[in-house]
Amino acid sequence: MTTTYPEAAPGAAVQKKAGAWPMLLLAGAFEVGYALSVAGSEGFTVPAWSVSAAAFFLLTLYSLSVALKAVDVGIGYAVWAGIGAVGAALLGPVFFDEVLTPERAFWLAVIIAGVVWLKLADSPRLAGSGDDATAGEAR
Repeated sequence: MTTTYPEAAPGAAVQKKAGAWPMLLLAGAFEVGYALSVAGSEGFTVPAWSVSAAAFFLLTLYSLSVALKAVDVGIGYAVWAGIGAVGAALLGPVFFDEVLTPERAFWLAVIIAGVVWLKLADSPRLAGSGDDATAGEAR
């Protein structure tokens, strides 16, 4: 027995990708929570921080996996890791005895710019213009 599925609406892929980006940002936020919780757990010897780390770990993996249904894995992973790295570096001095030097702040800004650039490169408008240019060359 075969099952047929109705064709997706033309804008469905764009809507799916647009919805994936907020989920990817959420995964990044959970990754920050995970990184900070692991640091606070002191090698998983502090029970409250250890439980927090486990919860954030599961949340970040789930939300990342949902986001990667629509976002390319290379782009999604880079954004997720970038958010986690920047967030942990910015909040580490708040929660722990860490120092954020001007040099570190500069390179974190470079990571943030890269994440923004990747998001812009994945935008539907840019993706649509690339398809039109390719179609025009084939004629």
